[in-house]
Amino acid sequence: MSTKALEHRLNWIREHVQASGCKGVVVGESGGKDSATVTALCVRALGKENVVGISMPCNSLSTDMDHAKLVADAFGIKLIEVNIAGTFNTLKDTIQEEHELSDLAVANIKPRLRMTTLYAVAQTLNYLVVGTDNLSEMVMGYFTKWGDGGYDFNPLSDLTMQEVLELGRELDVPEPILTKAPSAGLWEGQTDELEMGVTYKAIEEYIKTGTTEPESLAVIEKTNRRTQHKREMPYMYKGYTED
Repeated sequence: MSTKALEHRLNWIREHVQASGCKGVVVGESGGKDSATVTALCVRALGKENVVGISMPCNSLSTDMDHAKLVADAFGIKLIEVNIAGTFNTLKDTIQEEHELSDLAVANIKPRLRMTTLYAVAQTLNYLVVGTDNLSEMVMGYFTKWGDGGYDFNPLSDLTMQEVLELGRELDVPEPILTKAPSAGLWEGQTDELEMGVTYKAIEEYIKTGTTEPESLAVIEKTNRRTQHKREMPYMYKGYTED
């Protein structure tokens, strides 16, 4: 990314935070590429004293928690750990006393609890919640509605997964984070590409050219249509008037 393009992105972060009347930002530290790159951007834009990372393990892999700490140490930010496993288990079990949930519905409780945690801390500090979804994920609707899809602003929304990786390297994101397979960490062995059924390379080709190889194209277009509601504000009834 050019120096001018990076500075424009950093200024956009500063202006958004200043216009809100807030003092800083909170970032959900998953130990992944996107959250690490967002952390690096926000530290550059606002200073490390105005960025708080929140790690929210929920029966998570120890490597993810290690990588969250690695990011916090690399950029000198405060890291708060809030273990949501007990809350997750209680909520899941309470709901399932009355209604059996699908595996995906259970998995999506986690990011929704994380969103609640981020906003609770952010409101207390008078901070904003920063989003970490990239353009490739947004095209596929590969985020949880009102979970990791819930935030105040998103500095990665125009960047594909590969572009986030390139920016992360420019911003000195630790290499172990950049080289591991992208995963939402919803269950053991889960990876983004396996769950989506298409590679990030194919998604990027589709974004930049409007097409890709036929099998991947079919998956991308079908998924994009099915998840359109995730990229829109809730539909609001406008009322009825007589002609």
